[in-house]
Amino acid sequence: MKRLIFACSLLLASGTMSLADGMFWVVGNRATGKCNIVTSNPVINGDIWFGDGPYKSKADAKLARSTIGACPALTPDEEKAEDSAG
Repeated sequence: MKRLIFACSLLLASGTMSLADGMFWVVGNRATGKCNIVTSNPVINGDIWFGDGPYKSKADAKLARSTIGACPALTPDEEKAEDSAG
């Protein structure tokens, strides 16, 4: 019985980690004074001073970034560059 519980917990843990694939986070970068959207869970230290997420799509992350008071609004040129980058 203990083996079954252990096996189920390992399966659950690995399944949870794989759910992070394809997710997006909004991070505040102190060095640039901007908020970026990244695809990996951020480590909060140094220049990265906050992280928010995960979000299921990049559009959701963009919407969230626009509602975070610490994130400055993007200029139209920055929006075009971000959209063309993927």
